[in-house]
Amino acid sequence: MNVVSKHKTLTQAKDSFSKSNYKNALEKFAIVLQDFPNSKEAYNGVILSEMALSGEGGAEALFDYYEILKDEDKEQADKIISDILQTMDGTLDKLGEIFAEPLKDRLEFEDGILYKDFKDLIENGADFKETFENIMFSTRVIITQKEDFIDFLDNLIEHGFAEMALTYLENALSIYPSDELLTKLFQKLKIEFR
Repeated sequence: MNVVSKHKTLTQAKDSFSKSNYKNALEKFAIVLQDFPNSKEAYNGVILSEMALSGEGGAEALFDYYEILKDEDKEQADKIISDILQTMDGTLDKLGEIFAEPLKDRLEFEDGILYKDFKDLIENGADFKETFENIMFSTRVIITQKEDFIDFLDNLIEHGFAEMALTYLENALSIYPSDELLTKLFQKLKIEFR
């Protein structure tokens, strides 16, 4: 599995944001978030970049405030900015749009396999577990549809990758806390771990 250099890409993203190149900043933060889904810095950067791109006032000031806070206490800074962003109207909906757009733009040059193509392999007789393990160490599965994401999680659970599914699911639920399908899948997963 190809993994981006987290520190280098975050530095590029922050530099782009500082130069008001919000589209590039958004793409860089999203790339980090793809490989490091628990990165609060990338998550917050994606939202701040999207806010700046859509002309929402205060994104630049929040970004500067975030950078100052990080110099004092990075973990506390992540929490403070996350709390601020979570209270802002429409943040969760915007995050969904963010994930949809950059992925479509990046498909042409991203090293990965579309989930649709992965499913075609399985439907043509390949073993899910073996195929996924081979792909997992050489490339990434690119998911662009919510239905595919749900199907992917369901397959991970069904084929013995429950812990990995739980990680993906926890991240998704932090973005979409009231989503019924994700909640049902989470309940299914909790039963798996009993």
